[in-house]
Amino acid sequence: MPFTDLAHHIRANVRAALDEDIGNGDLSAQLIQEHTQAHAIVITREPAVLCGTLWFEECFLTLDPDCRITWKVQEGALIEPNQTLCEVHGDARTMLSAERPALNFLQTLSAVATLTWHYVAATQGMSARIMDTRKTLPGLRMAQKHAVKVGGGNNQRMGLFDGVLIKENHIAAAGGISKVMEHAFRITPPGVPIQIEVETLEQLDEALNAGARLILLDNFSLADMHLAVTHAAKRAELEASGGITLENVRLVAGTGVDRISIGALTKDIKAIDLSMRIEFP
Repeated sequence: MPFTDLAHHIRANVRAALDEDIGNGDLSAQLIQEHTQAHAIVITREPAVLCGTLWFEECFLTLDPDCRITWKVQEGALIEPNQTLCEVHGDARTMLSAERPALNFLQTLSAVATLTWHYVAATQGMSARIMDTRKTLPGLRMAQKHAVKVGGGNNQRMGLFDGVLIKENHIAAAGGISKVMEHAFRITPPGVPIQIEVETLEQLDEALNAGARLILLDNFSLADMHLAVTHAAKRAELEASGGITLENVRLVAGTGVDRISIGALTKDIKAIDLSMRIEFP
């Protein structure tokens, strides 16, 4: 599913979040007199890469189309503690109803973008590309992959429908690497990438001989990654995966692999600390 569908996914994400939080009505918002107008600012309490502004806006505009949001910094900007990110003007009741879902999106997606930015920064000057995975929060696949791009990373396949990844179970069921590769080449539509995961240097050799052009090195040691890069000799793109951390990612990039995939970018995140302060006339 291409990123041209992003607007559709934003609306779906926000509708689900608002339904989840508001249900058949916000009981607390009724404490505010109807038609009261309010002004709010959103600030960050820690450094981050800002991401999720479209989801944030959609939360407010869905409930109050007349709401006005003015951003002081743009999507992808580096932000500092106590910096004002945006101002919000609108109906007080709907502002309070939209606050938590909107901040949830902004905090979560900024966390993904920020962690990605740290991995990209750690490999600055190296040729290896930082890649995401399908280890995403349920329902937020496209949102989190958007955040990876905002943080300077790269997207892999969106799902099971736009790329083939041959893993251990596929190999076992097919009866070996050469057989599974032959089958994959036969049934996969033109232009769809085919990647195979290998666990040993012997399997790497089998995959290369079977015509693999995109190979994932699963939990290889640094020494074996070096050997794999030398042996492949650019016959295939090699991707390192498993056990990658901020502490060792530069060493992994130094082995000469083309890509480094990191599930932690989207599954092991800590929301950025943001706060919305509302003022009433």
